[in-house]
Amino acid sequence: MTTIATPRRMPFVSRAFARARGGDERRMPVGRQIVMQVICIFILLTVLFPIIWIFSMSIDPRNISRPDALNLIPQGASLQAYAKVLDHPTNNPISFLGLMANSLKIALASSVIAVAIGVTAAYAFSRLRFRGRESLMIAILGVLMLPSVAVIIPLYVFINQFKIDFAGLSFNLRASLVGVSLAVISGQLPFAIWNLKGYLDTIPKDLEEAAAVDGASQNQIFLRVVLPLAVPAVAVTAFLGFLGGWTEYLTAFMFIGGNPNDWTLSIALNSMVGGFARTTTWSEFAAFAILFALPVSVVFFFFQRYLVGGLAVGGVKG
Repeated sequence: MTTIATPRRMPFVSRAFARARGGDERRMPVGRQIVMQVICIFILLTVLFPIIWIFSMSIDPRNISRPDALNLIPQGASLQAYAKVLDHPTNNPISFLGLMANSLKIALASSVIAVAIGVTAAYAFSRLRFRGRESLMIAILGVLMLPSVAVIIPLYVFINQFKIDFAGLSFNLRASLVGVSLAVISGQLPFAIWNLKGYLDTIPKDLEEAAAVDGASQNQIFLRVVLPLAVPAVAVTAFLGFLGGWTEYLTAFMFIGGNPNDWTLSIALNSMVGGFARTTTWSEFAAFAILFALPVSVVFFFFQRYLVGGLAVGGVKG
């Protein structure tokens, strides 16, 4: 006697996924679509309004502090402010490219070094069990909660002690881009460790155990198994570290404010503000601000899918 197997009814979730793959999902009502589109357009205009405002100021030759009409292109618009900023943005001899190079040095150094140290420390906290592990994690969290202004003076005093006077060479680590980079790294490292540790906890340990069975060492497991899987989180942490170093102002001003040759873009931008903002050349200030934000904006625009995916991944531990 043969039995005929009856097909089992798919669970609700499986049927939902099957309908989604077959394109049988329900369409949003037209009225709701219109409401959602209106909301999205309102949010877009809210976000774009400051950008349009600052761009209008940058091409306005009248040097006014705010647009006097809702005109994207003001009367007599020109790019003279951009040309002047690129040629000589401040009264100091350093050029815009020199300022950009200084900012780029701090941003790249802080991003690369903080991520390189942070990912190794995060892996140790995530996978290894050692004495004082919990206490160290609490200490890192405590440092992460401190505002950056609270540690500027201790860092200033500590780094200022490293001076070199040899063969006519006088070098103070504090009054240099290296000292600023070290200070910025010390502030970004706790975030890098905490952020990467949370993501590494979501990577299944079975993959590492399988690699260990095949004879891989601990370093090989980290470099060839864990690190490739952690690329999204590493990319996000590196981008945020780069952004923090690129826009850093207070630490850089405190450390190297007296040496214009080591100024960064943020210091130069702030120096353009006149006394009580009465003598500020607003068109040049706006052009400088746009040029300051443009490189990071372009990087984020081209890699936004990768960066947003890295921010979202690991939110649910599997």
